[in-house]
Amino acid sequence: MTPFASISAPIPDLRIVPTSSLIPHEEHDSQRQRPLVERLNREAVMINPPIVAPIDDVGEHFVVLDGANRTSAFTELGYPHILVQVVQYGSEMVQLETWHHVVCQWSIADFLVHLDSLENVEQHEGGNLEAFGLASIQFRDDRLITISTPTREIVERNQRLVRFVRLYQKHAILQRTALIEPEGVWESHPDGIALVVFPRYRPADVIAAARERAFIPPGITRHIVQGRALRVNYPLEILRDMVTPLEEKNEQLQRWMETKVRERQMRYYAEATYLFDE
Repeated sequence: MTPFASISAPIPDLRIVPTSSLIPHEEHDSQRQRPLVERLNREAVMINPPIVAPIDDVGEHFVVLDGANRTSAFTELGYPHILVQVVQYGSEMVQLETWHHVVCQWSIADFLVHLDSLENVEQHEGGNLEAFGLASIQFRDDRLITISTPTREIVERNQRLVRFVRLYQKHAILQRTALIEPEGVWESHPDGIALVVFPRYRPADVIAAARERAFIPPGITRHIVQGRALRVNYPLEILRDMVTPLEEKNEQLQRWMETKVRERQMRYYAEATYLFDE
């Protein structure tokens, strides 16, 4: 636990921006958004700000790297402004990894029936779990299927990927994992019936998905940010305020940040952590 003054990680770039200036690169997760909306209606503070990166040279619009459900909830509730942490995509402080999906509480037979119903999606049996095309599916009965689509056009490609993920998002329970070893996945998820492995994404893929509104399914891209701001607990009433100008809100935010640093109320944890209150 280290004070910010003695570390190399920069102090988080927290800003208040128009909610309308944020552009997602992925669809929001309908299973997770509703609880967020209900929680925001009850709470007085914003705990964890979304992570965003500038999507244009003038900095008027931002791609949401992490926090699509939170930003969607703010939009649904009519908040004019939202607190975000701005990072520079491509810097050493931001790493793009991939989440994979464990499909739970469903049957393999039903999964295969729904998979056969997808149009413009090809199935290939066998091979290995290193995903190419849209995704590879390792079933618990050792069957392996890779799905692909002939188009390279980003809008159509991502639309077909979304339709695929919706198959199990609608009928099953979706759990995220960073593992691709089936044995470890089945041990961690006794009710899992399939492991869906996705190919690696590049920052350019994320930016293109946002610009083209060709959204990636939720829970695939995984951004690891060094110096991430958590437990911020910033007053929601300031973000709800329709009268105070944005510039004034940001001046107030900077004074708030200066107080946190001066009074040593900000701490940096370098080690990996597990959070039990998400």
